[in-house]
Amino acid sequence: MMTRDASDLAHRLGRQAEAVCREYLSSGRREGRYWMVGDVRNSKGRSMFVRLTGPESGKGAAGKWTDAATGEHGDLLDVIRESCGLTEFRDVADEARRFLSLPHPEPDLASSPGRTSPAPTGSPLAAKRLFSMAQPITGTLAESYFRKRGITALHGSGSLRFHPRCYYRPDEHSPTETWPALIASVTDLDCRQTGAHRTWLDPNGFSEARLGKAPIETPRRAMGDLLGHAVRFGVAGDVMAAGEGIETMLSLRSVLPEMPMVAALSAAHLAATLFPGTLRRLYIVRDDDPAGDSARDTLVERADALGIEALPLSPLLGDLNEDLRLRGLDVFRASIRVQLAPQDVARFMESVLSA
Repeated sequence: MMTRDASDLAHRLGRQAEAVCREYLSSGRREGRYWMVGDVRNSKGRSMFVRLTGPESGKGAAGKWTDAATGEHGDLLDVIRESCGLTEFRDVADEARRFLSLPHPEPDLASSPGRTSPAPTGSPLAAKRLFSMAQPITGTLAESYFRKRGITALHGSGSLRFHPRCYYRPDEHSPTETWPALIASVTDLDCRQTGAHRTWLDPNGFSEARLGKAPIETPRRAMGDLLGHAVRFGVAGDVMAAGEGIETMLSLRSVLPEMPMVAALSAAHLAATLFPGTLRRLYIVRDDDPAGDSARDTLVERADALGIEALPLSPLLGDLNEDLRLRGLDVFRASIRVQLAPQDVARFMESVLSA
């Protein structure tokens, strides 16, 4: 009976997954189809993601969550238990029933007759519309932002655009602001756009304190269907590099300009990156933190199971962009060279240097 009660409550909570997250994981925020937060105990951060939409049960069910830093996973009953500090199932169930008895109205997405329906906030359609309204980055603040971060290899960057007045809303109770933003297209293995990532930029210029990002609480946000997908640079073949941040991967592209690369946008999404069928060797670009270590371990295990060779690329400092900015191009290139398979040194590094 307890198992059936738990399953029923979990399904009912999953139908209101976003409302549950706003109530019990208030330190996080919605990013596309997921709620991002530090952990199941409502700490600030981005290593845990909760799926907000999906089937009622099974793979990809709404309300299922994973913490990329620890490997923990569960459903929304676990969220209630941990965030409220409860130990007995009876108490967890009582709290869940209390929550479910409250009114949680769904947003009214109906449109007036004869008008085009607005794209639901955070949906893949909204992401496509945003990207289509942005412009190429050449000659914009976005290009300047990259150059200030030491990144000059911007070839093949059609997945990146610039929007001079991109909407930003700190929270649901605050007025909407506009800031210039770098807009990145998130695509699946068939290059179909499934989402977008926004990095709001400081119109007053670059500073070491903010590294060019706007002076707002969350200068990076994603929208759409992200899990397994990525921002792509080049067309993947038998070799590919995968990492978290756009700046991280473009830094690596500064010394390996012909190697195909993907930016998964977070450690959680890096761990879930989908592999092209042609892939035989994967370079895993990890950030120097527990979430990065966990994502690396998960990818190594998944790659091994498919017969794909997985090689980590580790930074000297916190991430590869720090290495490039603070150590310089020559030291950065040398640090990457010794981590590559010999055949890839010849193929992706020496061939470029000798050209």
